[in-house]
Amino acid sequence: MEGINGTIAGTASDIEMVINYLCNDSRFFDLETKQSFSDNLPFARMKVRLKQEIVTLGMPEINPSETVGNYVNSHDWNELISDPEVTVIDTRNTYEVDIGTFQGAINPHTHSFREFPDYVRQNLDPNKNTKIAMFCTGGIRCEKATSFLLKQGFKEVYHLKGGILKYLEEVPQNESLWQGECFVFDERITVKHELEEGSYEMCLGCGHPISQEDKRSSEYEQGVSCPYCFSTLSPEKLARQREKQRQLKKTQNRK
Repeated sequence: MEGINGTIAGTASDIEMVINYLCNDSRFFDLETKQSFSDNLPFARMKVRLKQEIVTLGMPEINPSETVGNYVNSHDWNELISDPEVTVIDTRNTYEVDIGTFQGAINPHTHSFREFPDYVRQNLDPNKNTKIAMFCTGGIRCEKATSFLLKQGFKEVYHLKGGILKYLEEVPQNESLWQGECFVFDERITVKHELEEGSYEMCLGCGHPISQEDKRSSEYEQGVSCPYCFSTLSPEKLARQREKQRQLKKTQNRK
């Protein structure tokens, strides 16, 4: 078992009660928490999933509990990635990178984490890329990525402890090397520095994050399509989406 990863929402006092309860259990002695705030409930429903891997790499022999890179805390991260000898890699999917990333970071252009090992094999060399620093949203993907690189013969591998979210929580904006916003997997869509809710929304047609600029596109239609899915939707699908929106508005007007 790799571990447990979870996110909960509630009032400050309720969250504190849950965290205290967990921390009093010896099985969670090293529990790491991150806190952010939202004016609206960020989850539509409760969801519990049992998976072979928290994030799917598809390589059971890669185990961060056995082999993992060097953790770097938020306040030391800027110095590390500013070193010209360090290759900085964003281990997230390309749509996440497009929304925001660290200054100078490489986008592997992966569409799923399963593609990351192929990117490494085709683009990185232990003899040339002697120092590598990686990061992801909460620290889980890059933790597994460092384990994979070490297995491939890379010697000096680092990753951001607690991920982008911990960095945005702890590092002041005027000292930050983060550019843009950070995609999160809940109803907030993105967050900014100090984990404030971001400016992106979600296309209800395809589920892709959309910016205010995307919404000004002629291919954007609320609840129907956006620039990322418009060309892939058939006339029949567009008609169904429009009818769904019409029924939704009709229901809302009755309330």
